[in-house]
Amino acid sequence: MNTIPAINYFCPTRRVGTGNKHHFFGYYNKNVWDRTGRYFLANRVDMLTGDLTGNEIAEIGFFDIEDNDKYYPIGTTTTWNWQMGCQLQWLEGKQGRHIIYNSRTENGEGTVYPDFCSTIINVDTKEERKLPLPIYVVAPNSEYALCVNYSRFEVTHKTIGYCATQNEPELELAPENDGIYNMNIDTGETELILSLYDLTQLQPTASMKKAIHWVTHLEINPNSSRFLFIHRWTERVEDETCFIHRLFSMKPDGTDLRLHECSDHPLPQLEKGFDIKAVGTFDYEKSEYQISHPVWKNNTSIMVWGPHDNQINYHLYNINDNSVEIIGQECLTENGHMTYSADGKWLLSDTYPDAETNERFLILYNTEKNIRYNIGSYYTSPDLGKHNRCDLHPRFSPCYTKVCIDSVHENIRQRYIIEISELVNR
Repeated sequence: MNTIPAINYFCPTRRVGTGNKHHFFGYYNKNVWDRTGRYFLANRVDMLTGDLTGNEIAEIGFFDIEDNDKYYPIGTTTTWNWQMGCQLQWLEGKQGRHIIYNSRTENGEGTVYPDFCSTIINVDTKEERKLPLPIYVVAPNSEYALCVNYSRFEVTHKTIGYCATQNEPELELAPENDGIYNMNIDTGETELILSLYDLTQLQPTASMKKAIHWVTHLEINPNSSRFLFIHRWTERVEDETCFIHRLFSMKPDGTDLRLHECSDHPLPQLEKGFDIKAVGTFDYEKSEYQISHPVWKNNTSIMVWGPHDNQINYHLYNINDNSVEIIGQECLTENGHMTYSADGKWLLSDTYPDAETNERFLILYNTEKNIRYNIGSYYTSPDLGKHNRCDLHPRFSPCYTKVCIDSVHENIRQRYIIEISELVNR
C-alpha cells in the first residue's frame, strides 16, 4: 500500500497552570471544557507516576483559562487511574455548572458495586449528591449515564480499573447480574440493560467458553439515542494481545442490539511455552486484531481503529445500512484516540510512542482533502510502562479552534492547549 506523508504543521502549544503539582484529565472524547470554553477540568495529584492502591487522593478542580489559569479545587477522590482519571466531566444538559466524577462509597451507597459510586457537584452552589453507581459515560443530554464494573476492569484490564476498598471481589466469567447498567442522573434509578451472560449467547464462538468477559469503550451518540461499546473476552488477562473483540451498538433502554464487527482469531499466545515477556508495551495497541477507541462521527456513523475484511484501518461504520468505509488509508496508518469535529470535516487523533524515538504525534486529518497534519510531537519516557503511561488523549474545544492533551514531555504530567484556529480556518 502506498502511503501519503503527513504535513508537519506544528501549532502553538501552551501549558495550563503553574507549580509543581501534576495535572491530567485522562480519557479522550469527554467534555473537558464547559460549554463556554472558559472553564477547563483537571485532576491534580502529587506524583508523576506510581502504582495505585486505592488510597491515593486526586483533587478534582478546574482552571479559568480567561483569568490567568486560576485553579479552583472542587473535591477529592480515591477512585481514579492514570488512563481515565475519575471519569470527570461536565453535565452540559443541566442548567448552571455541574460536574460528575467517580468516587468511593463510605456507607455502602453502591447498590450493585459496593465500593464505588459517583458524585455530582453544583460548582456554583457547592451542593453535592451521590449516585449509586460509578459512571463510564454520561449522555450529552445529561439524562442518564452508562455504568460498568470497575472491579472487573481491575482483573481484566488493570490499566482502567479501580482497587477495591478491602478485598477484591470474586468474579464469574460471564454472569447474569453484571454488564451494562443505565442510571438516571436525576433519580439515581438503575437498570441492568445488558448482561455479560446475554452477550455470550449472541453468536457465540468457541473462544468464549473458558474466557472471562467484560465491556468497555462505551460512547453515546450526539442526540443521546444510542450508544456503542466493545465486548472483550480472554483466557489470558495478563497478555492484552490475547484479547478478542466485538463492536456493538444499542439503544439506552437495552433494545435493538446490533453486532457491527468481530475480530475473533487464533491465539498462539495460549500455547504452552509462550514467553509473555516477549510482548512489548504497546504491542496490544498496534495489533492487527485490535478493535479500539470507537467514537461517533454523528448519530448513525461509528469511527474505529480495527480490522474489517482482513485489513486493519480507520474504519467508518454506517449502522443503518451496515456499510464500512476506510478513512485515510494512505496516511492514518496506526491506532489512535479519535474525535470528529461537529461538521465532520476534521478528525483529531494521536499516535502511540515510536519504538525508537518515543515521540508521539498529535494529528489533525482533513477528511475532505485527505490530508494529515502533524500538529505536534511530544516525547514520553519509556520507563513509565503500561499502567502509568500518559497518552495524549486529545480533545477539541467547544468552538473547535483549540485542542487539549495530557503530556509528560517536560518531565511533569500536565495539561496543554494547542491553538489550531489558523490551520482549520485556512
